[in-house]
Amino acid sequence: MTKPLNTLQLQLEYSERDPEAILELAFNTFENIAISFSGAEDVVLIELATRVTDNISVFTLDTGRLHPETYRFIDQVREHYGIEIEVLAPDPAELEPFVKTKGFFSFYQDGHQECCGIRKVAPLRRKLSQLDAWITGQRKDQSPNTRAHIPVIEQDLSFGSQENPLYKFNPLANWRSAQVWETIHEYDVPFNELHRKGFVSIGCEPCTRPVLPNQHERAGRWWWEEATQKECGLHASNSK
Repeated sequence: MTKPLNTLQLQLEYSERDPEAILELAFNTFENIAISFSGAEDVVLIELATRVTDNISVFTLDTGRLHPETYRFIDQVREHYGIEIEVLAPDPAELEPFVKTKGFFSFYQDGHQECCGIRKVAPLRRKLSQLDAWITGQRKDQSPNTRAHIPVIEQDLSFGSQENPLYKFNPLANWRSAQVWETIHEYDVPFNELHRKGFVSIGCEPCTRPVLPNQHERAGRWWWEEATQKECGLHASNSK
């Protein structure tokens, strides 16, 4: 069982620290810890993590609906850093009856939560049940409605519990998008080619589209739904 951490005290100590210091805390505290990877922020996390540890564990969620460019990006990151990336897939026992009953595009009528629950949340829950802590690329300014108050470290009560604590580190919480891209360009970090086509926040192909100039970066995700619903359930605590 993981020894409980005083996350409030650590949040006070590390809320203004740079991402590398937060990553160093995470890797020095937990051996059973992994980076959740999907986009630009996450590959920056991998880049920064290589500077504080040589034992990086990375996983990603393959919903079966990703853009071809995203699959190529995953392999590009794997080759660039010489790391393994664990690919998590939906459980066929849940996915097949869902598709058989509701088809491939039911989310346009009744919302994305059910589909995301099967394709994203359930595989993530299985993975996190094996970990003591995980690291995400969430930033506060990604979504004023759901991420404005995320801490750099928190106890994840959505996927863990008081009896079996799970901790979540958000080292980039205080960064803005410009800092992410400055790091990508400065250190020649790989990025998804969809960013050259106007995509900013990238999810599944049917649920992501490019954004227009001056639109918020999450405007291209689930554009048919309210802004307060633009979370897929991976960070459910943000919506409480």
